[in-house]
This record gives sequence, structure tokens and C-alpha cells, in this order.
Amino acid sequence: MARGASYILRYALALAVAATCIAQEPQLVGTEVCQACHPAQADGFNRNPHFEPIDEDKQPSSQSCESCHGPGSAHVLGGGDLSAIIRFTELAPNQVLDRCLACHADDLGKISIRRSAHSTGEVSCISCHSIHSSTEISPLLAGPEKDVCYTCHLEVRARFDLPYKHRVNEGAIKCSDCHNPHGAPTSTWATASSRGMVRHAFGNDIACTGCHTDKRGPFVFEHAPVRAEGCMACHNPHGSTNPRLLSRPTAFTLCLECHNGAAPFGTRGGGIPNPTIGFHNLADPRFQNCVVCHSRIHGSNADPLFRR
Repeated sequence: MARGASYILRYALALAVAATCIAQEPQLVGTEVCQACHPAQADGFNRNPHFEPIDEDKQPSSQSCESCHGPGSAHVLGGGDLSAIIRFTELAPNQVLDRCLACHADDLGKISIRRSAHSTGEVSCISCHSIHSSTEISPLLAGPEKDVCYTCHLEVRARFDLPYKHRVNEGAIKCSDCHNPHGAPTSTWATASSRGMVRHAFGNDIACTGCHTDKRGPFVFEHAPVRAEGCMACHNPHGSTNPRLLSRPTAFTLCLECHNGAAPFGTRGGGIPNPTIGFHNLADPRFQNCVVCHSRIHGSNADPLFRR
């Protein structure tokens, strides 16, 4: 009962504050006034990263509720007039982004957000984030991270059910370990295109080398697809039927996509047909596992043919 009386007193306070602003532009009314009418949103909000404590003088603050929803005096005077307050669910995606960047523009991780695939595809911040209902496990996300991503990326979810994959479903890694959902800067690998908003490791290297450091290089002899197109030229990182996450069931069928002996390709992939291509008789099982001999396929410091 005491709690109900507290809400009544707060609402009365809200009307008194708003009445002084009736002939003026909308004014701040303070977080306590918002709490009087919106207890569900206020409950537990003090644990939210967006929460700012009320100052010692109990003066209305631009922090917390009104920093996002705008001054609330007209909303209060109108008895909860929805047109007198900023409601994010009624804003266009670019307008939501503008509101969020009013505070988050100095975050280096969001430097490319306006040209990211999410923003250009009109995916709003609140499509993934839930400011009032976030969980302790996934702060400010609408749910567990993988489930939020799977909402749109159903083809990726299916790949994580294949026999060999990165263990996202098991919780060993997260989507954001490899991807930056707010957009990645343009890189010089993968034909100068950051496909899938892939994070950079070690400055400009592809994200895979953040874990697979032995594949990073630089090498004296580089495998051209690795440097020009990145790991995804040969691997499907989300899941595969191949233990090495290759995009083909077996290694030699993948190698033959380039090293097929047809002009302008050769066994070295240098644009020069090799007359000794017949040496590799693919009917012979000895030649059906290329990496038995070419074991340094990601790059070598000793052999231009990537042998041991």
C-alpha cells in the first residue's frame, strides 16, 4: 500500500512540475517522475548501463529516461500523451540510429556503423537491443547473442548444425568474436571488402588469425588466395561436412578449382600452364590428398610449392 501511495505522490509531483512549463517549451521532469507512471520499466533499471543516479539536489537531469525519450513535461501534462514523447518503436531505423549515436558516436567500434550491412539494410538498433528488458547474461541484447543473430541469419544457424563447425551453439565462442555487428572498416584483404562485417585482428589481418596465429604470416611464399581473398576462399567457418571446415567435401576437389591444368592456370597458380601436370594422376589415391605433400598450404618460408 505504501508503494502505491508513493506512486500517487510522484504523479502529483509530475503534474506540479509540468504545470510550471505549460507555456514554455517541453522541459525536463526528472527520472523519478517517469518512474511514477512506468514502474515496470523502472524496476531494476538501476542495474542498466544507461542508468544515471539522481543528483544530490534532486534536480531534473537529462540523464537516463529523458536522454533518450526527450523532455517529458508535455507528455505528463497530456496525461501520457504518446505524441509528446519520443517512442523508438515509431521511429525509422536511421532516426533510431541518430538517437543512439548522440551518446555512442565516440565508440571506436561503431566508426563504420552508418555504412554497415545492418544500417544500409534498415536494421534498427532496437532490432537487436532491448534497453528496458535486457538480461544479465546478454547486457542490452534482446536475448542470448546467438539467438538474436539467428533471428535473421537462418542459413548460418543451419550450418552450425553440421558435423564440423565453430562451437557457437555450445557457448565456446560468440558471433561477435569474429563479427562486428556495428560494421567493420574497409580492409586490404578479401578484395578490399569486409564481407559479413568481419572483425580485424592485429590491425588489418582477417579475424581468423586472432585464434589461428600460426596461419598469420607474413610468409616468404604466400598462397595467393589466402592473401587476396582471405580464409573464406577455401573454408566455410560456420560449418562444413569436412573436418577442416573446407567448402568442399575433400581437399583435392577444392584445389582443382584453381589448379586444374587449364590455361591460364598451372600447378603453381601463377598463370603459366605446366607441362608436367600429368604427374599428378588423380586416379591414384596417393594424389588425392594434396596437403600430404603441400603441407604448408597457408604459406611457407622455405618452399614456393608449400612443401615441408
